Amino acid sequence: MVLMRVMLSVSLCLLLASVISGCGPGRGYGKRRHPKKLTPLALKQFIPNVAEKTLGASGKYEGKITRNSERFKDLTPNYNPDIIFKDEENTNADRLMTQRCKDKLNSLAISVVNQWPGVKLRVTEGWDEDGHHSEESLHYEGRAVDITTSDRDKSKYGMLSRLAVEAGFDWVYYESKAHIHCSVKAENSVAAKAGGCFPGSSTVILADGGTKPLKELEVGDKVLAADQQGNLVLSDFLMFMDQDQKIEREFHVLETDKPHRRLTLTATHLVFVMNNNSTNSSDIMAVFTSKVKIGQRLLVVGNEQPDHLIPARVTRVFVKQHEGSYAPVTSHGTIIVDQVLASCYAVVEDHNLAHWVFAPVRLWCSFLSLVGLSSVHHADGVHWYPELLYHVGRWLMDSSSFHPQS
Repeated sequence: MVLMRVMLSVSLCLLLASVISGCGPGRGYGKRRHPKKLTPLALKQFIPNVAEKTLGASGKYEGKITRNSERFKDLTPNYNPDIIFKDEENTNADRLMTQRCKDKLNSLAISVVNQWPGVKLRVTEGWDEDGHHSEESLHYEGRAVDITTSDRDKSKYGMLSRLAVEAGFDWVYYESKAHIHCSVKAENSVAAKAGGCFPGSSTVILADGGTKPLKELEVGDKVLAADQQGNLVLSDFLMFMDQDQKIEREFHVLETDKPHRRLTLTATHLVFVMNNNSTNSSDIMAVFTSKVKIGQRLLVVGNEQPDHLIPARVTRVFVKQHEGSYAPVTSHGTIIVDQVLASCYAVVEDHNLAHWVFAPVRLWCSFLSLVGLSSVHHADGVHWYPELLYHVGRWLMDSSSFHPQS
């Protein structure tokens, strides 16, 4: 039993390492802040210093995507004029990739132009539909690219590798003198891209019934949330797991009708959905935002009964850029944002498990309240508790054995 608890703790640390690596300033989606001095990678060096298909890098292989497979719709073409695609097959296959891969590649293209005016990023290999790579290569999922510069100047490739790291690729390997291999996490994997956040423009409901911009929440505020039975309750705002006022990120928008609501949050944030008209708590499940489909129902605050949650059908799902990123945590682990019920957690597709790992924070806040003190509201950045989990998780990953894979 003790061993099982230790293993669970290790797993949670690793999973939460993914949360923090995606939601903080300069990490995951959004604008990255380059250090003043960039060090080129050495030939055969890879970052992070773990195997490609492990949690600390791009994560496990999830299966080959073909033009006839259902997952083909998850690939998106990249027509960025600042990128040259070799496309030796003349099928535009190299232009097809996951959205995360596209975002990172576009970010890298900007860095290349800034680093070497007149030079462009060049993609020699992208999505592979012909079986030219090794078994379980991430090229088969549109999650990997092989790159050079447009002038094919090999003296630039070490710095190009570093720029790819700074652009946010989840694994960068200076594989050979001919190219650099880069890959990203799966869109819907537990090791996925970004943590869970809302834009700062979202609103919450306070104890007096008034609303407040989420970004203005302060420790001690009581906000509308829901208990395990789906009843509306007031819950203490404990902290922002992470926040950044300036970062620009991609958010998914879930829109409902009758009543009309619009919830905006990141792809791997958990939101509660129902697949039918039942109001039984057993029919409510927490899923990643990216998995919500039109026709499913969110739980929203009603117009005629503002003290009850009612199901509202999702009629539209789209993606939009917003400035500011905030990850609030309440004592109940849930929160009503823009009149829609959402979890406070992300990346781990298990709300109850994620809530359990934050039990120490709730106990600490209860203790401070008991002795008449309050926790300090932190500025931009990661809260100390998930930051601690992150470092523990990274230490465990860096201590593991690995072999380069591409």
